[in-house]
Amino acid sequence: MDVIRKQGLLNTIISYAGMVIGYVNLVLLFPVLITDPNELGLTRFLVAVAAIYSQFAALGFTNISARYFPYFRNRDKEHNGFLFLMLIIPLAGFAVVTLLFVLLQPAVVDYFGKNSPLAVEYYYYIIPLSFFTLLFMLLDAYLRSLYKTVVQSFLKDFLERVLMLVSVVCYAWGWVDFKWFLVLFIGANSAISFISIVYLLWLRQFFVTPNRNMFQVVPMKEVVQYGLYSFLGNVSSSVISFIDQAMIAHYLGLDGVAYYTTGYFITSAIMVPSRGLNKIASPQVADYFKAGNFKALGRLYKNMTRVNMVVGFLLFLGIWCNVDNIFALMPKDFSQGRYVILFMGLSRLFDLATGINGMILLTSHKYRYDLYFNLLMMALVAYTNYLLIPDYGISGAAFASMVVFIIYNFFRVVLVARFFKMQPFGWDSLQIVVISIVAFGASWLLPQLPHLLLDIAVRSVLITAVYGGLLVAFKVSPEVNNGIRKTLVRFGLPDVKWL
Repeated sequence: MDVIRKQGLLNTIISYAGMVIGYVNLVLLFPVLITDPNELGLTRFLVAVAAIYSQFAALGFTNISARYFPYFRNRDKEHNGFLFLMLIIPLAGFAVVTLLFVLLQPAVVDYFGKNSPLAVEYYYYIIPLSFFTLLFMLLDAYLRSLYKTVVQSFLKDFLERVLMLVSVVCYAWGWVDFKWFLVLFIGANSAISFISIVYLLWLRQFFVTPNRNMFQVVPMKEVVQYGLYSFLGNVSSSVISFIDQAMIAHYLGLDGVAYYTTGYFITSAIMVPSRGLNKIASPQVADYFKAGNFKALGRLYKNMTRVNMVVGFLLFLGIWCNVDNIFALMPKDFSQGRYVILFMGLSRLFDLATGINGMILLTSHKYRYDLYFNLLMMALVAYTNYLLIPDYGISGAAFASMVVFIIYNFFRVVLVARFFKMQPFGWDSLQIVVISIVAFGASWLLPQLPHLLLDIAVRSVLITAVYGGLLVAFKVSPEVNNGIRKTLVRFGLPDVKWL
């Protein structure tokens, strides 16, 4: 847990710095600098399509790295050719997916042509964006297996967003037209892949030559079988995340995608601590399975859940209690995403509250069940979006996603409890929920202050004081209390024993 805590803290700091830039980009600047909501929606649509495109091409190898790299790890033997396998097979998959992508172009024109013509006009821009998305995914998975996560967090969560801001500013100031802006936008998403290669060369871990032992370390039949299930699971999971945007683009147009994804992004701040911790927890879960240390895995499961809930609930309160203030800073039309924030925020809270259940299932020999649930959820999210988007717009899409992800995570918790006799909840989980309700009540009782920024500041301080004070007073999280004690001692203040 010490390794997870140290790198998780660094990842979280970097992620929040990136989140600030991302918030400034997507919430404050992009809606103003890119005056046409359809153009803004197109940038987010391209990124969403590239994500699912790359998952098809990856053939499950990002999960293969997490599960099997501990068996290949041997620096003297260049990790038995593992990186060569990680790259060569997905790149072959990319070639096949690209061929299918070209052949499917007429069907895409028919589906999106009426309400989202820009998606058709810039269809082939998706190919280079998808290639570099895939390359970064593979290199990132490999580096996570090496317990090297901080630089990758910096590249993805910080540097990429800075480069995206530069590209948007170039377009807004008239230095480039929209086509060249998209080229710069793709370049911003691609640069981090090249830097990852440079980083691996600097680490002397860029082993891309084949090794005669790479097919003998573990049975290839087992690897291929696991890779197939992981591939189907990753694809179905990506499809679940993409269906809402695709159906919004079909029924409402790319401007609807812009409004929906803005609300979606605002709630993504809730998941930043979880992503930072999960990057380093993933290889540790694999090591625990290899060693058969289920007691330590159970402790990790509960500790990760508690830490994620403590931070996640505070962030949700900060966002939802300030939702009117947030939309006051944006063009009026973006307020359509109000209930997107509510429903997706609740969805993310439930995801945090159920811990690393998906990571445990995917790393274990029960990984097939995650695929089965993904396929079921994919059908469910498509059906619920079909029912709700025409009548309820982007709020209906968000509600459908919330229902799907709650059901999905509930069944994953049940499966982990059944197969491995561990579950993430304790009395501390209930305490966090109750404290959150009290903090929300305090914010609700505070009247709206006349100045926007003053209201944001006072409301946020009130929520933090009530939430944090009760959290510390009832000793809900040992991590928080110990952190306060260590901080006091570091600054020469007396150790507070009651903490």
